[in-house]
Amino acid sequence: MLASFSGASIERVPPDPDFERRIRASFDRQGAMRLIGARLDTVGPGFCRVELPYRDDLTQQHGYIHAGIVSAIVDCAGGYAGFTLFPADANVLTVEYKLNLVAPAVGERLIAEAEVVKPGRTLSITRGEVYAERAGKRTLCAIMQQTLIVMASTPDR
Repeated sequence: MLASFSGASIERVPPDPDFERRIRASFDRQGAMRLIGARLDTVGPGFCRVELPYRDDLTQQHGYIHAGIVSAIVDCAGGYAGFTLFPADANVLTVEYKLNLVAPAVGERLIAEAEVVKPGRTLSITRGEVYAERAGKRTLCAIMQQTLIVMASTPDR
């Protein structure tokens, strides 16, 4: 779980017992994640972890992973963390998110972890963190807060 998360305990019982299969299938349909080489690692009630190996073609001029890529993986992790607690016939879309970049994203891989802060019938709030891992040491490089909308009766394309 997120190292710095200190939110109140919330009920994390997915209304869809088959949530993990549904989320993994949805992630597999994400062309953007496939394009950058991101992988869905862990999915649990109210939690998601996305990993991204370092690639030179994802960097900016200083050799750090580009902020747009950092934001893409944590947005995805937050969306799927929230999605775990949605009804089986619903879908997810990000309404907004804020990202603070706190250190350069440089290392062998990035790890984006997110969890639900407040689930809701219409809107859900998540919090995410991105770590750059180098030689087994993790450095916090970004912090996100996100609002998701529960799209009732809306399947993926």
